[in-house]
Amino acid sequence: MTERKPRADATRNREAVLAAADTLFAQCESPESVTMADIAAAAGVGKATLFRGFGDRTGLIQALYETRLAPIRLAAEEGGPPLGPTTPPLQRVPALLDAVLCFKLDNRHLALALEGTGGDSPYAAEHYALWHGTLRTALEQIPGFTDSDFTAHALLAATRADLVEHLVGQQRTTREQLRADLAAFTARVLRSRATDG
Repeated sequence: MTERKPRADATRNREAVLAAADTLFAQCESPESVTMADIAAAAGVGKATLFRGFGDRTGLIQALYETRLAPIRLAAEEGGPPLGPTTPPLQRVPALLDAVLCFKLDNRHLALALEGTGGDSPYAAEHYALWHGTLRTALEQIPGFTDSDFTAHALLAATRADLVEHLVGQQRTTREQLRADLAAFTARVLRSRATDG
């Protein structure tokens, strides 16, 4: 039995909703200020359409986040250097963290909205599990490296959306400085953990 394709109008509505939500989150002062009613109005659909398609506000935010993240996920899972699995781990780990950081910088309000949805632990989210598992696997490939599980968590903590927002939004750290700081921090961690082992 073949899987039924979504109707053309349902696909159009989904794309319109995601585009409207993307714009609203990018332009908002605070992610909490964006409501389902705002998104429905901007997309030109009824609120019932939103709830049918995404379940609730958290489901919509997760769908938009995953849509935006998909190209990076694909590069990390199947691509070549610097993100792909064939990249030597000492180059791959900093590249993966830089990709996560740049994604958070480019999608600050969306990432904050997702981290602020409450509910389940952020560490149980699919995207977090993906990055943690990918980093842990790369760290395990470094000779003499110890504590890859904890280290992957600790490195990812440096890319949390609330920290990125604090550094960029309140302390006025530039994108280039933040990327350089993360690269230097990652290099220190990799050196120290490999030496300890």
